[in-house]
Amino acid sequence: MALNKEEQLKLEKDGLDVLHDIHRYAQEGFEAIDPGDFIRFKWYGIYQQKPKTDPYFMMRVKIPGGMLTNEQAVVVAELGNKFGRGLVDVTTRQAIQYHWLQIQDMPEIFDRLAQVGMSPIQACGDVVRNVISSPVAGLDAKELFDVRDLVQAVEQKFLSNKEYSNLPRKFKISIAADPRDLGHPEINDLALVPARLGDEVGYHILVGGGLSAKPHMAQNLNIFIRQEEALQVIEGVVKVYRDHGYREKRNHARVKYLVADWGAEKFREVLEETIGKTYTRGGERVQEDWNGAYLYGVHKQKQEGLNFVGLSLPVGRITADILLEFARVAKKYGNGDLRTTNTQNIIIPNVPDANIDALLQEPIIAQFTASPKAFVGHAVSCTGNEFCNLALVETKERMKGIAEFLDATFPDFGAPIRLHVNGCPNQCGQQAIADIGLAGALVRRDGKMIDAFDVSIGGGLGKDAQFNRKVVLKVPGDQVQYTIESIVRYYTEQRTEGESFREFAGRVADEELKAFLEEAAAV
Repeated sequence: MALNKEEQLKLEKDGLDVLHDIHRYAQEGFEAIDPGDFIRFKWYGIYQQKPKTDPYFMMRVKIPGGMLTNEQAVVVAELGNKFGRGLVDVTTRQAIQYHWLQIQDMPEIFDRLAQVGMSPIQACGDVVRNVISSPVAGLDAKELFDVRDLVQAVEQKFLSNKEYSNLPRKFKISIAADPRDLGHPEINDLALVPARLGDEVGYHILVGGGLSAKPHMAQNLNIFIRQEEALQVIEGVVKVYRDHGYREKRNHARVKYLVADWGAEKFREVLEETIGKTYTRGGERVQEDWNGAYLYGVHKQKQEGLNFVGLSLPVGRITADILLEFARVAKKYGNGDLRTTNTQNIIIPNVPDANIDALLQEPIIAQFTASPKAFVGHAVSCTGNEFCNLALVETKERMKGIAEFLDATFPDFGAPIRLHVNGCPNQCGQQAIADIGLAGALVRRDGKMIDAFDVSIGGGLGKDAQFNRKVVLKVPGDQVQYTIESIVRYYTEQRTEGESFREFAGRVADEELKAFLEEAAAV
């Protein structure tokens, strides 16, 4: 079998073995770095920042399940101020991302994170990535049971584990027991979702989801997994992927392609052969209406007298000083913990009833509100070409500007419309599941290449999960907000009573919508 370039590099040296080189390069400098090690750096959460000729790096720091202690939040913020020019991004996998780091910074960053039980190890690379979960796991009365111990057990099982440090590609896991699918299960390589078998509660497992240029929905293997069996099954799925996943073409190496070729039945058979155990068939997946992990406002926890408060971080971008302020108010009014969400927002948990009013009066809460406007509060963005070498277009400021424009144009808009933008086909911004998704492109204008976007509508997860569909191609960046405005306006004019945007997008014909957009553009 012919191996791609990355596979050959991994055979020459395991990604986890680059750690001693990172420490050596910290002494010798950027110019000493072997080009092959730039790829292996990903095993320690490190990417080259744009442009690659400059000596700066992005780094992701894992937060399993989005659970962040006060001490951890303070260290993350301090490191951002000291090494990352004060910038701290929340990602769509509940992690933190730094920018502007230099190779000589890495040893201290590693040490400081380790002191508070955190790590960038395997935040990137062909490994099991940051495990995501419901951002209110252990807090929300809707969940069937608490998954926090399993999330941490999975993190420890695969962390620095050379048995699984050379997968065909990245592997993303979601674990949640909330019936609202807060962990976005259908777009993960492996997802555990709540299920019932008689009076017993456990999991169904979904395998083979993923986005990128060719998105796939995960398939349900239709086996009931008891809670004590979950870790063994997760390891088994990863082992099947490691041993049978494709390694010839990198763009065809995710587990979704293996599942698509085999089908759910064969994957289940191979999984059970690998583990050496047959699992119970059937059970019923427990689902309510999907909530895309937007949990704004004050919510009662299942712990009597306590609340969690969901706050909006527009497109996930904050400063280290802002994170320090969140840590301060979380400690003053709650128990100090914070939760990051997979929609790039933040939650302050464990706030006693008596402290809610005072918390909501804090200036930081006025700035990052618990009741955001409809569009700014439901806007998601990837990193974009400001820092990412793969992105074609700028995304963060673009999406924030579009959302603010829409909120000003439709000030009393009711049900939210979820807006997602990606700067490249990799879909870190998860545009395929958006109500309205933007995918970066380039078009020529007056002899120059300018930012543009393909516009898609109608995506979403849950009971009727589906990816959105392209309706308009390569809209120039300075016009895209007006295109979205016209789509929203058409929805407000044509919707039936109680009809969501997703339902509207499902019934409106592309030709009908395009005709309206052309007419609006001509005015």
